Amino acid sequence: MKKYTFLFLPLVFLITSCSGSKSVSMNNENTSKTPFVWEGANVYFLLTDRFYNGNTDNDINFNRTKTPAKLRGFEGGDIIGITKKIESGYFEKLGINAIWLTPIVEQIHDGVDEGTGLTFGFHGYWAKDWTALDPNFGTKEDLAKLVQKAHEKGIRIILDGVINHTGPVTAEDPVWPSDWVRTGVVCDYKSFENTTMCTLVDNLPDIRTESTQEVQLPPFLIEKWKKEGRYEKEIASLDEFFKRTNYPRTPKYYIIKWLTDYIAEFGIDGYRADTVKHTNEDVWADFKKECDYAFENWKKHHPLQVLDQNPFYTIAEVYGYGISGGQDYDFGDRKVNYFQNGFNSMINFEFKWNAAQNNYEGLFSKYSNALNNDLKGYSVLNYMSSHDDGQPFDANRTKTLEAGTKLLLSPGMSQVYYGDESGRSLVVEGTNGDATLRSNMNWDDILNNQETKKTLLHWQKLGQFRKNHPAIGAGIHQQISSEFYVFSRTFSKGTFEDKVIIGLDLPKGKKEIPVNAIFENGTKVRDTYSAQNIEVIDGKVTIDSDFDVVLLERT
Repeated sequence: MKKYTFLFLPLVFLITSCSGSKSVSMNNENTSKTPFVWEGANVYFLLTDRFYNGNTDNDINFNRTKTPAKLRGFEGGDIIGITKKIESGYFEKLGINAIWLTPIVEQIHDGVDEGTGLTFGFHGYWAKDWTALDPNFGTKEDLAKLVQKAHEKGIRIILDGVINHTGPVTAEDPVWPSDWVRTGVVCDYKSFENTTMCTLVDNLPDIRTESTQEVQLPPFLIEKWKKEGRYEKEIASLDEFFKRTNYPRTPKYYIIKWLTDYIAEFGIDGYRADTVKHTNEDVWADFKKECDYAFENWKKHHPLQVLDQNPFYTIAEVYGYGISGGQDYDFGDRKVNYFQNGFNSMINFEFKWNAAQNNYEGLFSKYSNALNNDLKGYSVLNYMSSHDDGQPFDANRTKTLEAGTKLLLSPGMSQVYYGDESGRSLVVEGTNGDATLRSNMNWDDILNNQETKKTLLHWQKLGQFRKNHPAIGAGIHQQISSEFYVFSRTFSKGTFEDKVIIGLDLPKGKKEIPVNAIFENGTKVRDTYSAQNIEVIDGKVTIDSDFDVVLLERT
Protein backbone atom coordinates (compact mmCIF):
# COMPACT_ATOMS: atom_id res chain seq x y z
CA MET A 1 0.00 0.00 0.00
CA LYS A 2 1.09 3.53 -0.66
CA LYS A 3 -1.63 5.34 1.25
CA TYR A 4 -2.61 3.63 4.45
CA THR A 5 -6.23 4.65 4.47
CA PHE A 6 -7.21 2.87 7.29
CA LEU A 7 -3.30 -6.58 -3.76
CA PHE A 8 2.00 -29.81 -18.03
CA LEU A 9 1.04 -32.92 -17.77
CA PRO A 10 -2.30 -34.46 -16.78
CA LEU A 11 -2.39 -34.53 -13.01
CA VAL A 12 -4.45 -36.41 -10.50
CA PHE A 13 -5.25 -34.34 -7.43
CA LEU A 14 -5.77 -35.74 -3.96
CA ILE A 15 -7.42 -33.01 -1.91
CA THR A 16 -7.73 -33.09 1.86
CA SER A 17 -9.64 -30.28 3.48
CA CYS A 18 -8.05 -28.52 6.40
CA SER A 19 -10.93 -29.70 8.58
CA GLY A 20 -9.71 -33.25 8.22
CA SER A 21 -12.65 -34.45 6.13
CA LYS A 22 -12.44 -37.39 3.78
CA SER A 23 -10.02 -37.07 0.87
CA VAL A 24 -11.52 -36.55 -2.57
CA SER A 25 -9.65 -37.68 -5.68
CA MET A 26 -10.09 -35.55 -8.78
CA ASN A 27 -8.67 -35.69 -12.26
CA ASN A 28 -7.36 -32.47 -13.70
CA GLU A 29 -7.36 -33.01 -17.46
CA ASN A 30 -4.97 -30.26 -18.50
CA THR A 31 -3.31 -31.65 -21.60
CA SER A 32 -1.45 -28.46 -22.50
CA LYS A 33 2.31 -28.88 -22.89
CA THR A 34 2.94 -25.18 -22.36
CA PRO A 35 4.84 -24.67 -19.10
CA PHE A 36 3.77 -22.06 -16.60
CA VAL A 37 6.45 -19.35 -16.45
CA TRP A 38 6.17 -16.85 -13.62
CA GLU A 39 8.13 -14.20 -15.53
CA GLY A 40 5.33 -14.06 -18.10
CA ALA A 41 2.37 -14.60 -15.77
CA ASN A 42 -0.97 -12.86 -16.24
CA VAL A 43 -1.90 -11.89 -12.68
CA TYR A 44 -5.37 -10.77 -11.62
CA PHE A 45 -5.29 -8.46 -8.59
CA LEU A 46 -8.51 -8.03 -6.63
CA LEU A 47 -9.74 -6.60 -3.35
CA THR A 48 -11.24 -9.63 -1.67
CA ASP A 49 -14.06 -7.51 -0.21
CA ARG A 50 -14.99 -5.84 -3.51
CA PHE A 51 -14.97 -8.62 -6.09
CA TYR A 52 -17.99 -10.86 -5.52
CA ASN A 53 -20.19 -11.67 -2.54
CA GLY A 54 -20.49 -15.45 -2.44
CA ASN A 55 -21.85 -15.75 1.09
CA THR A 56 -24.08 -13.01 2.51
CA ASP A 57 -24.14 -14.74 5.91
CA ASN A 58 -20.61 -13.46 6.70
CA ASP A 59 -21.18 -9.81 5.79
CA ILE A 60 -21.20 -8.46 9.38
CA ASN A 61 -18.82 -9.61 12.13
CA PHE A 62 -17.32 -8.21 15.35
CA ASN A 63 -20.22 -5.77 15.66
CA ARG A 64 -18.97 -3.73 12.71
CA THR A 65 -22.27 -1.89 12.45
CA LYS A 66 -21.14 1.74 12.46
CA THR A 67 -21.84 3.60 9.22
CA PRO A 68 -18.59 4.12 7.32
CA ALA A 69 -17.79 6.77 4.75
CA LYS A 70 -18.61 5.83 1.16
CA LEU A 71 -16.71 2.71 0.05
CA ARG A 72 -14.77 2.66 3.34
CA GLY A 73 -16.57 -0.25 4.95
CA PHE A 74 -17.01 -3.93 4.24
CA GLU A 75 -19.14 -4.48 1.13
CA GLY A 76 -19.50 -8.27 1.34
CA GLY A 77 -16.96 -9.67 -1.11
CA ASP A 78 -15.36 -12.89 0.11
CA ILE A 79 -13.27 -15.95 -0.68
CA ILE A 80 -16.33 -17.98 -1.63
CA GLY A 81 -17.19 -15.34 -4.20
CA ILE A 82 -13.76 -15.59 -5.82
CA THR A 83 -14.06 -19.38 -5.88
CA LYS A 84 -17.44 -19.17 -7.60
CA LYS A 85 -15.93 -17.01 -10.33
CA ILE A 86 -13.06 -19.49 -10.71
CA GLU A 87 -15.56 -22.31 -11.10
CA SER A 88 -17.60 -20.32 -13.63
CA GLY A 89 -14.55 -19.99 -15.88
CA TYR A 90 -14.32 -16.20 -15.64
CA PHE A 91 -10.57 -16.19 -15.05
CA GLU A 92 -9.88 -18.86 -17.68
CA LYS A 93 -11.69 -16.85 -20.33
CA LEU A 94 -9.57 -13.85 -19.34
CA GLY A 95 -6.35 -15.83 -19.68
CA ILE A 96 -5.48 -15.38 -16.02
CA ASN A 97 -2.99 -17.87 -14.56
CA ALA A 98 -2.41 -16.28 -11.14
CA ILE A 99 -4.76 -14.48 -8.73
CA TRP A 100 -3.44 -12.05 -6.11
CA LEU A 101 -5.81 -11.40 -3.20
CA THR A 102 -5.54 -8.52 -0.75
CA PRO A 103 -4.70 -9.77 2.78
CA ILE A 104 -7.32 -12.05 4.32
CA VAL A 105 -6.02 -12.27 7.91
CA GLU A 106 -8.19 -11.03 10.77
CA GLN A 107 -8.45 -7.24 10.76
CA ILE A 108 -8.98 -4.77 13.58
CA HIS A 109 -12.56 -5.05 14.79
CA ASP A 110 -13.38 -1.35 14.94
CA GLY A 111 -12.98 1.45 12.44
CA VAL A 112 -11.01 4.70 12.49
CA ASP A 113 -11.57 8.17 11.10
CA GLU A 114 -8.42 9.44 9.45
CA GLY A 115 -9.89 12.60 7.97
CA THR A 116 -11.62 10.81 5.10
CA GLY A 117 -14.48 9.42 7.17
CA LEU A 118 -14.94 6.27 9.25
CA THR A 119 -12.95 3.43 7.70
CA PHE A 120 -12.85 -0.29 8.48
CA GLY A 121 -10.09 -2.71 7.51
CA PHE A 122 -11.96 -4.03 4.47
CA HIS A 123 -8.75 -3.75 2.41
CA GLY A 124 -6.91 -6.26 4.62
CA TYR A 125 -3.84 -4.19 5.53
CA TRP A 126 -4.80 -3.64 9.20
CA ALA A 127 -3.90 -6.96 10.81
CA LYS A 128 -5.04 -7.83 14.32
CA ASP A 129 -4.27 -11.59 14.29
CA TRP A 130 -2.08 -13.03 11.54
CA THR A 131 -3.02 -16.60 12.55
CA ALA A 132 -6.73 -16.26 11.78
CA LEU A 133 -8.78 -15.34 8.73
CA ASP A 134 -11.17 -12.46 9.06
CA PRO A 135 -14.68 -13.97 9.04
CA ASN A 136 -15.81 -11.22 6.66
CA PHE A 137 -13.52 -12.82 4.09
CA GLY A 138 -14.27 -16.43 5.01
CA THR A 139 -12.91 -19.49 6.74
CA LYS A 140 -9.83 -21.63 6.33
CA GLU A 141 -12.06 -24.26 4.72
CA ASP A 142 -13.05 -21.59 2.18
CA LEU A 143 -9.37 -20.85 1.50
CA ALA A 144 -8.57 -24.55 1.07
CA LYS A 145 -11.33 -24.84 -1.53
CA LEU A 146 -10.19 -21.67 -3.31
CA VAL A 147 -6.66 -23.02 -3.74
CA GLN A 148 -8.00 -26.41 -4.82
CA LYS A 149 -10.37 -25.00 -7.47
CA ALA A 150 -7.76 -22.57 -8.77
CA HIS A 151 -5.13 -25.29 -9.09
CA GLU A 152 -7.56 -27.53 -10.95
CA LYS A 153 -7.66 -24.84 -13.64
CA GLY A 154 -3.91 -24.19 -13.61
CA ILE A 155 -4.30 -20.89 -11.73
CA ARG A 156 -1.80 -20.00 -8.99
CA ILE A 157 -2.81 -18.22 -5.79
CA ILE A 158 -0.79 -15.27 -4.44
CA LEU A 159 -1.54 -14.02 -0.95
CA ASP A 160 -0.60 -10.55 0.28
CA GLY A 161 1.71 -10.43 3.29
CA VAL A 162 2.18 -7.50 5.70
CA ILE A 163 5.10 -7.60 8.15
CA ASN A 164 5.73 -3.87 8.55
CA HIS A 165 2.75 -2.78 10.66
CA THR A 166 -0.31 -3.79 12.64
CA GLY A 167 -3.73 -2.21 12.33
CA PRO A 168 -4.56 1.13 13.97
CA VAL A 169 -5.33 1.40 17.66
CA THR A 170 -9.03 1.67 18.62
CA ALA A 171 -11.13 1.15 21.73
CA GLU A 172 -11.66 -2.42 20.50
CA ASP A 173 -8.10 -2.96 19.26
CA PRO A 174 -5.36 -2.20 21.81
CA VAL A 175 -1.84 -1.23 20.84
CA TRP A 176 0.69 -4.05 20.76
CA PRO A 177 3.38 -4.00 23.50
CA SER A 178 6.13 -1.39 23.15
CA ASP A 179 8.79 -4.07 22.53
CA TRP A 180 6.71 -5.16 19.49
CA VAL A 181 5.84 -1.80 17.92
CA ARG A 182 6.81 1.86 17.78
CA THR A 183 4.12 4.49 17.68
CA GLY A 184 6.45 7.46 17.40
CA VAL A 185 7.88 9.53 14.60
CA VAL A 186 6.19 9.41 11.19
CA CYS A 187 8.42 8.56 8.19
CA ASP A 188 9.75 11.53 6.24
CA TYR A 189 11.47 9.42 3.52
CA LYS A 190 14.61 11.57 3.54
CA SER A 191 16.91 8.64 4.30
CA PHE A 192 16.95 4.87 4.70
CA GLU A 193 16.51 5.18 8.47
CA ASN A 194 13.66 7.68 8.14
CA THR A 195 11.88 5.28 5.82
CA THR A 196 12.30 2.10 7.85
CA MET A 197 12.38 2.97 11.57
CA CYS A 198 9.20 5.04 11.64
CA THR A 199 5.44 4.83 11.31
CA LEU A 200 3.93 5.33 7.88
CA VAL A 201 1.16 7.53 9.23
CA ASP A 202 -0.16 8.46 12.65
CA ASN A 203 -1.86 5.62 14.51
CA LEU A 204 -0.42 2.82 12.39
CA PRO A 205 1.93 1.04 14.83
CA ASP A 206 5.19 0.04 13.16
CA ILE A 207 6.51 -3.46 13.89
CA ARG A 208 10.06 -3.33 15.26
CA THR A 209 11.31 -5.58 12.48
CA GLU A 210 14.91 -4.51 13.11
CA SER A 211 14.76 -5.54 16.79
CA THR A 212 17.05 -8.27 18.15
CA GLN A 213 15.23 -8.30 21.49
CA GLU A 214 13.17 -11.41 22.21
CA VAL A 215 9.54 -10.65 23.03
CA GLN A 216 6.60 -12.41 24.61
CA LEU A 217 3.26 -12.76 22.89
CA PRO A 218 0.92 -9.80 23.42
CA PRO A 219 -1.47 -10.49 26.33
CA PHE A 220 -4.52 -9.69 24.19
CA LEU A 221 -3.47 -12.37 21.67
CA ILE A 222 -3.00 -14.97 24.40
CA GLU A 223 -6.41 -14.14 25.81
CA LYS A 224 -7.96 -14.29 22.33
CA TRP A 225 -6.45 -17.70 21.52
CA LYS A 226 -7.56 -19.11 24.87
CA LYS A 227 -11.08 -17.86 24.31
CA GLU A 228 -11.07 -19.48 20.86
CA GLY A 229 -9.77 -22.75 22.30
CA ARG A 230 -6.52 -22.88 20.31
CA TYR A 231 -3.91 -21.46 22.65
CA GLU A 232 -2.07 -24.75 23.24
CA LYS A 233 -2.01 -25.55 19.53
CA GLU A 234 -0.60 -22.13 18.59
CA ILE A 235 2.05 -22.26 21.33
CA ALA A 236 3.15 -25.76 20.31
CA SER A 237 3.43 -24.64 16.69
CA LEU A 238 5.52 -21.60 17.67
CA ASP A 239 7.79 -23.75 19.84
CA GLU A 240 8.33 -26.14 16.94
CA PHE A 241 9.15 -23.29 14.55
CA PHE A 242 11.69 -21.61 16.82
CA LYS A 243 13.30 -24.95 17.70
CA ARG A 244 13.68 -25.87 14.01
CA THR A 245 15.02 -22.52 12.87
CA ASN A 246 16.96 -21.37 15.95
CA TYR A 247 15.66 -17.87 15.24
CA PRO A 248 15.34 -15.58 18.26
CA ARG A 249 11.77 -14.83 19.29
CA THR A 250 11.82 -11.32 17.85
CA PRO A 251 8.75 -9.66 16.31
CA LYS A 252 9.65 -10.27 12.66
CA TYR A 253 10.12 -14.01 13.12
CA TYR A 254 6.73 -14.45 14.76
CA ILE A 255 5.07 -12.80 11.77
CA ILE A 256 7.22 -14.66 9.23
CA LYS A 257 6.14 -17.89 10.92
CA TRP A 258 2.47 -16.92 10.87
CA LEU A 259 2.52 -15.92 7.18
CA THR A 260 4.42 -18.97 5.97
CA ASP A 261 1.96 -21.24 7.80
CA TYR A 262 -0.50 -20.45 4.99
CA ILE A 263 1.95 -21.96 2.52
CA ALA A 264 2.51 -25.09 4.59
CA GLU A 265 -1.20 -25.62 5.19
CA PHE A 266 -2.82 -24.61 1.91
CA GLY A 267 -0.11 -24.80 -0.76
CA ILE A 268 -0.43 -21.22 -1.96
CA ASP A 269 2.03 -20.43 -4.74
CA GLY A 270 3.33 -16.96 -4.02
CA TYR A 271 3.33 -13.90 -1.80
CA ARG A 272 3.09 -10.24 -2.70
CA ALA A 273 4.88 -8.44 0.14
CA ASP A 274 3.51 -5.11 1.30
CA THR A 275 5.51 -1.99 2.28
CA VAL A 276 8.82 -3.73 1.64
CA LYS A 277 11.03 -0.63 1.73
CA HIS A 278 9.82 0.20 5.22
CA THR A 279 11.80 -2.63 6.80
CA ASN A 280 15.43 -3.72 6.63
CA GLU A 281 16.01 -5.93 3.62
CA ASP A 282 17.14 -8.91 5.70
CA VAL A 283 13.52 -9.30 6.84
CA TRP A 284 12.63 -10.37 3.33
CA ALA A 285 15.64 -12.60 2.80
CA ASP A 286 14.57 -14.55 5.91
CA PHE A 287 10.95 -14.47 4.80
CA LYS A 288 11.84 -16.01 1.42
CA LYS A 289 13.93 -18.71 3.09
CA GLU A 290 10.96 -19.75 5.22
CA CYS A 291 8.57 -19.48 2.27
CA ASP A 292 10.76 -21.88 0.31
CA TYR A 293 10.93 -24.29 3.24
CA ALA A 294 7.17 -24.23 3.75
CA PHE A 295 6.46 -24.73 0.03
CA GLU A 296 8.83 -27.67 -0.31
CA ASN A 297 7.35 -29.17 2.84
CA TRP A 298 3.84 -28.80 1.46
CA LYS A 299 4.83 -30.40 -1.85
CA LYS A 300 6.48 -33.29 -0.02
CA HIS A 301 3.27 -34.01 1.86
CA HIS A 302 0.95 -33.41 -1.12
CA PRO A 303 2.74 -35.01 -4.09
CA LEU A 304 -0.43 -35.51 -6.11
CA GLN A 305 -1.39 -31.84 -5.84
CA VAL A 306 1.92 -30.38 -7.08
CA LEU A 307 1.35 -28.39 -10.26
CA ASP A 308 4.97 -28.21 -11.43
CA GLN A 309 8.49 -27.71 -10.14
CA ASN A 310 8.41 -23.92 -10.04
CA PRO A 311 9.73 -22.63 -6.71
CA PHE A 312 7.69 -20.37 -4.45
CA TYR A 313 7.36 -16.90 -5.99
CA THR A 314 7.69 -13.54 -4.25
CA ILE A 315 6.78 -10.06 -5.48
CA ALA A 316 7.88 -6.88 -3.69
CA GLU A 317 5.94 -3.67 -3.30
CA VAL A 318 8.73 -1.11 -3.02
CA TYR A 319 6.78 2.06 -3.58
CA GLY A 320 8.40 4.18 -6.28
CA TYR A 321 10.54 1.43 -7.81
CA GLY A 322 10.71 1.49 -11.60
CA ILE A 323 12.32 -0.77 -14.18
CA SER A 324 14.70 2.01 -15.25
CA GLY A 325 16.42 1.65 -11.87
CA GLY A 326 17.65 -1.83 -12.72
CA GLN A 327 18.02 -4.04 -9.68
CA ASP A 328 18.49 -1.25 -7.14
CA TYR A 329 16.16 1.03 -5.23
CA ASP A 330 17.77 4.32 -4.19
CA PHE A 331 16.88 5.78 -0.77
CA GLY A 332 19.13 8.77 -1.40
CA ASP A 333 21.73 7.80 1.17
CA ARG A 334 21.72 4.09 0.36
CA LYS A 335 20.83 1.71 -2.47
CA VAL A 336 19.20 -1.66 -1.79
CA ASN A 337 18.87 -4.63 -4.14
CA TYR A 338 15.66 -6.36 -3.13
CA PHE A 339 16.00 -8.98 -5.86
CA GLN A 340 19.02 -10.29 -3.96
CA ASN A 341 17.11 -10.13 -0.68
CA GLY A 342 14.27 -12.51 -1.23
CA PHE A 343 12.32 -11.33 -4.25
CA ASN A 344 11.74 -12.79 -7.70
CA SER A 345 9.85 -9.75 -8.98
CA MET A 346 9.08 -6.14 -8.10
CA ILE A 347 5.97 -4.10 -8.75
CA ASN A 348 6.88 -1.64 -11.49
CA PHE A 349 5.46 1.78 -10.63
CA GLU A 350 6.96 3.22 -13.81
CA PHE A 351 4.98 1.18 -16.34
CA LYS A 352 1.90 3.39 -16.64
CA TRP A 353 4.12 6.40 -17.42
CA ASN A 354 6.11 4.44 -20.01
CA ALA A 355 2.86 3.27 -21.58
CA ALA A 356 1.57 6.84 -21.83
CA GLN A 357 4.80 8.29 -23.24
CA ASN A 358 5.81 5.60 -25.74
CA ASN A 359 4.39 4.01 -28.84
CA TYR A 360 4.20 0.22 -28.91
CA GLU A 361 7.72 -0.34 -30.18
CA GLY A 362 9.29 2.11 -27.76
CA LEU A 363 7.52 0.44 -24.87
CA PHE A 364 8.11 -3.17 -25.87
CA SER A 365 11.76 -2.81 -26.84
CA LYS A 366 12.57 -0.92 -23.62
CA TYR A 367 11.11 -3.70 -21.49
CA SER A 368 12.57 -6.56 -23.51
CA ASN A 369 16.04 -5.01 -23.31
CA ALA A 370 15.83 -4.41 -19.56
CA LEU A 371 14.44 -7.84 -18.67
CA ASN A 372 16.91 -9.71 -20.85
CA ASN A 373 19.92 -7.76 -19.61
CA ASP A 374 19.99 -5.86 -16.27
CA LEU A 375 17.09 -7.86 -14.83
CA LYS A 376 17.78 -11.23 -16.43
CA GLY A 377 16.58 -13.99 -14.12
CA TYR A 378 14.05 -11.69 -12.46
CA SER A 379 10.91 -9.87 -13.55
CA VAL A 380 8.69 -6.87 -12.88
CA LEU A 381 4.93 -6.70 -12.38
CA ASN A 382 3.43 -4.08 -14.69
CA TYR A 383 0.10 -2.38 -14.04
CA MET A 384 -2.19 0.30 -15.45
CA SER A 385 -4.31 0.88 -12.35
CA SER A 386 -4.18 -0.26 -8.74
CA HIS A 387 -5.86 0.04 -5.34
CA ASP A 388 -3.81 2.97 -4.09
CA ASP A 389 -2.41 4.69 -7.17
CA GLY A 390 -4.35 7.90 -7.60
CA GLN A 391 -2.93 8.51 -11.08
CA PRO A 392 -3.83 5.48 -13.19
CA PHE A 393 -3.08 5.24 -16.89
CA ASP A 394 -6.73 5.62 -17.85
CA ALA A 395 -8.56 7.25 -14.95
CA ASN A 396 -11.69 8.02 -16.98
CA ARG A 397 -11.74 4.66 -18.78
CA THR A 398 -11.59 6.21 -22.25
CA LYS A 399 -8.64 4.07 -23.44
CA THR A 400 -9.61 0.60 -22.24
CA LEU A 401 -8.59 -1.17 -25.45
CA GLU A 402 -5.20 0.56 -25.64
CA ALA A 403 -4.62 -0.15 -21.95
CA GLY A 404 -5.27 -3.84 -22.51
CA THR A 405 -3.05 -4.03 -25.58
CA LYS A 406 -0.09 -2.31 -23.96
CA LEU A 407 -0.35 -4.14 -20.64
CA LEU A 408 -1.01 -7.66 -21.91
CA LEU A 409 1.52 -7.57 -24.74
CA SER A 410 4.38 -5.96 -22.82
CA PRO A 411 7.38 -7.99 -21.65
CA GLY A 412 7.22 -8.69 -17.92
CA MET A 413 4.38 -9.87 -15.71
CA SER A 414 0.98 -8.23 -16.19
CA GLN A 415 -1.28 -7.14 -13.33
CA VAL A 416 -4.93 -6.88 -14.32
CA TYR A 417 -6.57 -4.86 -11.55
CA TYR A 418 -10.14 -6.06 -11.11
CA GLY A 419 -12.35 -4.16 -13.53
CA ASP A 420 -9.56 -3.08 -15.88
CA GLU A 421 -11.01 -5.62 -18.29
CA SER A 422 -14.55 -4.27 -17.94
CA GLY A 423 -14.02 -0.53 -17.58
CA ARG A 424 -15.09 -0.45 -13.92
CA SER A 425 -15.26 3.21 -13.00
CA LEU A 426 -12.29 4.65 -11.13
CA VAL A 427 -14.15 7.89 -10.46
CA VAL A 428 -16.91 7.41 -7.90
CA GLU A 429 -18.78 10.49 -6.74
CA GLY A 430 -18.94 11.02 -2.98
CA THR A 431 -15.74 9.15 -2.17
CA ASN A 432 -12.60 10.48 -0.54
CA GLY A 433 -9.01 9.49 -1.41
CA ASP A 434 -8.31 6.02 -2.72
CA ALA A 435 -11.87 4.80 -2.01
CA THR A 436 -12.69 5.90 -5.56
CA LEU A 437 -10.37 3.18 -6.87
CA ARG A 438 -12.03 0.46 -4.79
CA SER A 439 -15.62 0.21 -5.96
CA ASN A 440 -17.50 -3.05 -6.30
CA MET A 441 -16.85 -5.09 -9.43
CA ASN A 442 -19.22 -4.07 -12.23
CA TRP A 443 -20.85 -7.45 -12.90
CA ASP A 444 -24.08 -5.86 -14.19
CA ASP A 445 -22.17 -4.02 -16.93
CA ILE A 446 -20.50 -7.26 -17.97
CA LEU A 447 -23.92 -8.85 -18.37
CA ASN A 448 -25.83 -5.98 -19.97
CA ASN A 449 -23.58 -3.27 -21.43
CA GLN A 450 -22.49 -3.83 -25.04
CA GLU A 451 -19.46 -1.53 -24.80
CA THR A 452 -18.32 -3.37 -21.70
CA LYS A 453 -18.70 -6.69 -23.51
CA LYS A 454 -16.56 -5.37 -26.39
CA THR A 455 -13.83 -4.26 -23.98
CA LEU A 456 -13.92 -7.56 -22.10
CA LEU A 457 -13.66 -9.59 -25.32
CA HIS A 458 -10.51 -7.67 -26.31
CA TRP A 459 -8.90 -8.34 -22.92
CA GLN A 460 -9.95 -12.00 -23.13
CA LYS A 461 -8.40 -12.53 -26.55
CA LEU A 462 -5.11 -10.89 -25.58
CA GLY A 463 -5.07 -12.52 -22.14
CA GLN A 464 -5.59 -16.03 -23.50
CA PHE A 465 -2.87 -15.50 -26.10
CA ARG A 466 -0.52 -14.29 -23.37
CA LYS A 467 -1.33 -17.24 -21.10
CA ASN A 468 -0.77 -19.74 -23.93
CA HIS A 469 2.53 -18.17 -24.95
CA PRO A 470 5.25 -17.50 -22.34
CA ALA A 471 7.13 -15.70 -25.11
CA ILE A 472 4.83 -12.69 -24.66
CA GLY A 473 5.95 -11.82 -21.15
CA ALA A 474 9.17 -13.78 -20.74
CA GLY A 475 10.58 -13.83 -24.27
CA ILE A 476 12.75 -11.68 -26.51
CA HIS A 477 11.10 -8.94 -28.54
CA GLN A 478 12.09 -8.16 -32.13
CA GLN A 479 10.46 -5.68 -34.48
CA ILE A 480 9.77 -7.12 -37.96
CA SER A 481 8.06 -4.26 -39.75
CA SER A 482 7.46 -0.59 -39.04
CA GLU A 483 5.31 0.12 -42.12
CA PHE A 484 2.59 -1.95 -40.52
CA TYR A 485 3.71 -2.58 -36.97
CA VAL A 486 4.65 -6.26 -36.73
CA PHE A 487 6.95 -7.94 -34.20
CA SER A 488 7.97 -11.34 -32.93
CA ARG A 489 8.50 -12.79 -29.46
CA THR A 490 10.61 -15.89 -28.90
CA PHE A 491 11.19 -17.91 -25.76
CA SER A 492 12.98 -21.15 -24.94
CA LYS A 493 13.37 -23.13 -21.75
CA GLY A 494 14.91 -26.57 -21.84
CA THR A 495 13.31 -28.38 -24.78
CA PHE A 496 10.35 -25.99 -24.91
CA GLU A 497 10.29 -23.31 -27.59
CA ASP A 498 7.67 -20.66 -28.17
CA LYS A 499 7.52 -18.28 -31.14
CA VAL A 500 4.74 -15.88 -32.07
CA ILE A 501 4.16 -12.93 -34.38
CA ILE A 502 1.88 -10.00 -33.53
CA GLY A 503 0.61 -7.11 -35.61
CA LEU A 504 -0.93 -3.95 -34.18
CA ASP A 505 -2.57 -0.85 -35.68
CA LEU A 506 -3.07 -2.78 -38.91
CA PRO A 507 -5.53 -1.80 -41.63
CA LYS A 508 -8.93 -3.38 -41.29
CA GLY A 509 -9.92 -5.68 -44.11
CA LYS A 510 -7.31 -7.52 -46.17
CA LYS A 511 -3.73 -7.31 -44.94
CA GLU A 512 -0.42 -9.06 -45.61
CA ILE A 513 1.85 -9.85 -42.66
CA PRO A 514 5.55 -10.70 -43.16
CA VAL A 515 6.33 -13.79 -41.09
CA ASN A 516 9.43 -15.38 -42.67
CA ALA A 517 11.55 -14.31 -39.67
CA ILE A 518 9.69 -16.92 -37.60
CA PHE A 519 7.49 -19.15 -39.78
CA GLU A 520 8.70 -21.01 -42.88
CA ASN A 521 6.72 -21.33 -46.09
CA GLY A 522 4.05 -23.99 -45.79
CA THR A 523 3.66 -23.51 -42.03
CA LYS A 524 0.06 -23.59 -40.84
CA VAL A 525 -0.62 -20.70 -38.47
CA ARG A 526 -3.67 -19.32 -36.70
CA ASP A 527 -4.69 -15.76 -36.04
CA THR A 528 -6.31 -16.20 -32.66
CA TYR A 529 -7.78 -12.68 -32.68
CA SER A 530 -9.97 -13.33 -35.74
CA ALA A 531 -10.01 -17.14 -35.31
CA GLN A 532 -8.64 -17.77 -38.83
CA ASN A 533 -6.26 -20.51 -39.98
CA ILE A 534 -3.77 -19.52 -42.68
CA GLU A 535 -0.78 -21.00 -44.49
CA VAL A 536 2.49 -19.15 -44.92
CA ILE A 537 3.09 -18.42 -48.62
CA ASP A 538 6.05 -16.47 -49.97
CA GLY A 539 7.13 -15.49 -46.49
CA LYS A 540 3.84 -13.90 -45.51
CA VAL A 541 0.27 -14.58 -44.49
CA THR A 542 -2.82 -12.86 -45.88
CA ILE A 543 -5.64 -12.17 -43.44
CA ASP A 544 -9.00 -10.59 -44.14
CA SER A 545 -10.60 -9.40 -40.91
CA ASP A 546 -12.39 -6.43 -39.42
CA PHE A 547 -9.72 -6.11 -36.73
CA ASP A 548 -6.51 -4.10 -36.55
CA VAL A 549 -4.85 -6.74 -34.34
CA VAL A 550 -3.29 -10.04 -35.46
CA LEU A 551 -2.04 -12.71 -33.04
CA LEU A 552 -0.24 -15.48 -34.92
CA GLU A 553 0.72 -18.86 -33.50
CA ARG A 554 1.75 -22.13 -35.10
CA THR A 555 -1.17 -24.58 -35.27
